[in-house]
Amino acid sequence: MQILSLFVGFALLFSLPALPALPAPQEPSFRGASSELVVLPVIVKDKQGRYVSDLQKERFVVYDNARRMPIDLFTNEDTPVTVGLIVDASGSMRLKLGEVIAAAIAFAKSSNPDDELFAVRFNDDVKEVVRDRRFLLASDLSALEAAMSALRPRGRTALYDALIAGLDHLNDASRPRKALIVISDGGDNASRATLDGVLARAHKSNAAIYTIGVYDPDEADKNRGALKVLARATGGERFEPASPGQLQQVCKRIARELRSGYTIGYVPPDRDGLFHRVRVVIEPAARGLDVRTRPGYFAARSVTPSSQP
Repeated sequence: MQILSLFVGFALLFSLPALPALPAPQEPSFRGASSELVVLPVIVKDKQGRYVSDLQKERFVVYDNARRMPIDLFTNEDTPVTVGLIVDASGSMRLKLGEVIAAAIAFAKSSNPDDELFAVRFNDDVKEVVRDRRFLLASDLSALEAAMSALRPRGRTALYDALIAGLDHLNDASRPRKALIVISDGGDNASRATLDGVLARAHKSNAAIYTIGVYDPDEADKNRGALKVLARATGGERFEPASPGQLQQVCKRIARELRSGYTIGYVPPDRDGLFHRVRVVIEPAARGLDVRTRPGYFAARSVTPSSQP
């Protein structure tokens, strides 16, 4: 899991607008000084599936490998995020690519205008969709639409290579919260990377991966299981829309979720290079509330003086 400076989060979180449609956000809360933090995106829903975004910091308890951790960063503000769109442009998407482009634009329209966006297309190889800059703002709809509209479906499917490229791109992000949105049938027949390799890399990132499966009934290369595993392992969610209209609604829903969640950070208890399991609960417990975050992270390893150059 990526570790991030508390001061960076402080500067970003205090300078950004709140979403008017949501309940009044709690004032961002910080404890400590220039500590490095594990940052968790946390989503809370009620039993009707509605987002609950007005809980106070005191209601949340974080466990790291079963140890209760003090919360050093907490906000439920609509803070800008960095999002990568990972778009399948292989030959199997020939009849669906127009729908995918429309859904990507719908996502941007529903996002915080200050969100950082980038897009990666994959078929036989992996390419950045926007060539002249690393990130677009979500408000720059014309640039995003122009770049996406230039996509041409062809060739095979290098999904796992595209996910590695997307995770690497997030290293340059300036927003504390990060996500990838994958739109694909889940198949892969051209990557050098493997699903296990992608999962290992994702566990070292703080990005949630949302997967959107678009399938044809007779499609031989579809892999619903891979899309499910990617979402579950990173605190994201898998969707399987059955129509172009549903695809756009899913993208709008993801945008809403990114604007409705909590950001919780804490100082990691150990720098041991090992995987740490994370659990977030609400106390006192409330019936019908579902809490979702990523299941864990790989801690950074301490650098000893003898190992420094």
